[in-house]
Amino acid sequence: MIEFRGCYTAIVTPFTADGIAVDEARLAEQIGFQADGGVRGIVACGTTGESPTLEEDEHRLVVETAVACGKARGLQVIAGAGSNSTRHAVHLQKLAFELGADAGLQVTPYYNKPSQEGIYRHFMAVADSCALPVMLYNIPGRCGVAIAPETVARLARHPNIVAIKEATGSMDSASEIRQRCDITLLSGDDSLTLPFAGCGSAGVVSVVSNLLPSRVQALCDAFLGGRFEEAQELHSGLFPLAKGLLSLDVNPVPLKAAMKLLGRDSGAVRLPLAEASKETVARVSEILAHFGLSRLETVAKS
Repeated sequence: MIEFRGCYTAIVTPFTADGIAVDEARLAEQIGFQADGGVRGIVACGTTGESPTLEEDEHRLVVETAVACGKARGLQVIAGAGSNSTRHAVHLQKLAFELGADAGLQVTPYYNKPSQEGIYRHFMAVADSCALPVMLYNIPGRCGVAIAPETVARLARHPNIVAIKEATGSMDSASEIRQRCDITLLSGDDSLTLPFAGCGSAGVVSVVSNLLPSRVQALCDAFLGGRFEEAQELHSGLFPLAKGLLSLDVNPVPLKAAMKLLGRDSGAVRLPLAEASKETVARVSEILAHFGLSRLETVAKS
């Protein structure tokens, strides 16, 4: 089975300026930027990739491009494959398997607000559907319901359910998951990457690494190597960017604004998301400047 360790960048989906189409060439560029930064892998069609707004053919295109470009550069590729319909989640998991992804990212069913038994049966149906490894995605802030640690432990007995992106923001939840089972734990929040290491995490699914891939990977390398003083220094440097940028608007609105300011424009965000306001763009610019980032320095400091 595949091992998940290090930084996995939740990549944006680049759209054209009008938001009508996926910008395939820019997507390939963004994947190359991540490979150059040394991350372990990428996550396509996740929250940061605006997956709810992708049509079926666009979803396929993004995953195909991620697999083709990512694997050619030695990256692991995780494909968002979740849905609040179990039948659709099974379909997307099979599609990710067909297209050559290394795992499917399966988010907790949203809007339905299922019971823990419903959540368990949903993920088991996905895991039984094909041989592709499953990475659970626990993000109650977007889904309205969390996967309880005891449910994670039940699910971890399935050989295909191998990892969890824990975006609850709860150290207690992460700690209890680690005590109950040996599923690979990844932080789902950039500001908690190092704290989660104390709970036994193996890395992070990161948003900030869209901007600074090598620094986030260096943070993971440091704590995985037991160099916690170095990890603390890297965490302290990244924390203001992670906390500041992602507090301005819903992800990926401020991220796409930052990428545009840094000369890596990824086009529009799609409705129902709205583009960053002038005030937000100004604040993003201030944060980048305070962090020492500019259009010409992005690659050098990444």
